[in-house]
Amino acid sequence: MSDAFTTRVLHVASGPAETVVDLTRDCEAFLRQAAAGRDGLLNVFVPHATAGIAIIETGAGSDDDLLTALHTLLPADDRWQHRHGSPGHGRDHVLPALVPPHATLPVVAGRLELGTWQSVCLVDTNRDNPDRQVRLSFLGGS
Repeated sequence: MSDAFTTRVLHVASGPAETVVDLTRDCEAFLRQAAAGRDGLLNVFVPHATAGIAIIETGAGSDDDLLTALHTLLPADDRWQHRHGSPGHGRDHVLPALVPPHATLPVVAGRLELGTWQSVCLVDTNRDNPDRQVRLSFLGGS
């Protein structure tokens, strides 16, 4: 594979509770090596049917607000047709329709171009799967 495309898989322990995990520093560390000062695109992808990637402010309550909003939209109860796992687990399978499993972000001069308060986050409401993989891929010019 050429240096125009580089990929790495992160292993994220999301734990037994619903969570929003900030991956921004992991993305920045990856880009320091992979982008090496070049412009391009960073794709962040979670290959799981019950998790998503969000660009959101963290640390000021927005991450908790997101989980609260997801509880309102996708309650963990017995209404779901998909019924294996924890009670209400079917809603975890609907999550990627609202919080997609990917994000593609601009990279300029090797740096992730996020707004002042934006962070790249894994959103995981599935308490049955505490270990996640997140694939970071950089596509850049030579």
